[in-house]
Amino acid sequence: MMEENKALEKKMNIASIVVSIVVIALVVLMRGENKPDWGIDFSFLPPFYSFLNALCAVALAAALYFIKKKNIEAHRKSIYVAFGLSILFLGCYVLYHFTTPETKYCVEGNIRYVYFFLLITHIILAGGILPFILLTFTRAYTGQIARHKKMARWVWPFWFYVAVTGPIIYLMLRPCY
Repeated sequence: MMEENKALEKKMNIASIVVSIVVIALVVLMRGENKPDWGIDFSFLPPFYSFLNALCAVALAAALYFIKKKNIEAHRKSIYVAFGLSILFLGCYVLYHFTTPETKYCVEGNIRYVYFFLLITHIILAGGILPFILLTFTRAYTGQIARHKKMARWVWPFWFYVAVTGPIIYLMLRPCY
């Protein structure tokens, strides 16, 4: 059984690295002005994927609450929900940004500094935390609970920050759409 877990962990770790590289590559490729015209208006997606991010933050808060109450099953379900919402978010985000010109922040004044601080930290952390989210998930899934706990203690706050700042950034950018 232990060998099966090690083999599964190795496969999941490789998948985590591949997925992280593909996602980061897609995000880099989304930049630019020439977007394909699919004949579909995807302008409805930013509020939708921002809502998904907000729901992910709620699921992550619930996961933290449940683990502190030692309710492992509810914690696991909450993480699965957060994971699923993040995957759905990512698909919508990539679709929108592959097909729609970039929206520039249009508000003047000192709030621009707040916006760009949130945006820059959000982007850096979103790209940087993804492989660690996947590795933390792998450790729990393969039964390496001690290693999972050790990693989750510092991964969770970054994932939560990304999930919370996404909707805040959308609300700040909303007048500019």
